[in-house]
Amino acid sequence: MKQRLVTGIIAGGLFLGMCWLGGTLYHVLILLMALIGYYEFVRMTRIPAFQGPAILGYLGVIYLGFPWRLFDIARPLGDSAVLWLFMLLFLAVTVISKNETSIGQVAMLYIGMVYVGIGFAAITETRNTADGHGLFWTFLMLAAIWSSDAGAYFAGRRFGKHKLWPAISPNKTVEGALGGVLLAVIVAVIFAFASGGLLTVGRAVLLGISAAVVGQFGDLIQSAYKRVYGIKDSGKLLPGHGGILDRCDSWIAVFPFIHILTLLP
Repeated sequence: MKQRLVTGIIAGGLFLGMCWLGGTLYHVLILLMALIGYYEFVRMTRIPAFQGPAILGYLGVIYLGFPWRLFDIARPLGDSAVLWLFMLLFLAVTVISKNETSIGQVAMLYIGMVYVGIGFAAITETRNTADGHGLFWTFLMLAAIWSSDAGAYFAGRRFGKHKLWPAISPNKTVEGALGGVLLAVIVAVIFAFASGGLLTVGRAVLLGISAAVVGQFGDLIQSAYKRVYGIKDSGKLLPGHGGILDRCDSWIAVFPFIHILTLLP
């Protein structure tokens, strides 16, 4: 627990500091996290991490996560075109390799590319919202996600009796999940009162619920596929926390979701 706490404070502080500064270094950090996350995903699926098919995935993650707007560069292709093109390239690998690389393997590599690439790209987009308050929105969503984790943990420890999804994550409880939702909403509403009119209470409630529910579901998704592959952590980069995907599984589910719902400017 001590190691986990120390790592969390140091890593969290460095990340928030970089987020506060913004600019090129922050976006390079997010892109680097995305590439490490994709590497962890590929390793979990037991596919060679630096051979031909996986290289396609890294290129896709770079394209999706590159901060085009920051450098005032128009994206050559839209998301739909890029996703279709990479799908075709991954499928072509099965033909070129004469099925030595199976359809199941390229399907997992493609899913990982979309899951990780779009997830981290949405974090970048949040920092660059058109209203110029990207730092506020990023801190709000991180605070809601982290408070959901804390609320779920402490409510589960104190009141947890009914298992939430024992086949996937045996320690999570319904009471813990509800505690996470409640604390996330409270934190989001506090941000609303401190925003000077930038964020309404109604929207804060929606953002808090989204962060808690989708974030907890993102955590369950990570638990589900780790259970399939029989591993505890996606990586060892963060002592006491595991890998990038272990730490950011909620983030890469929540940030795209709130953009899809247009809950942010």
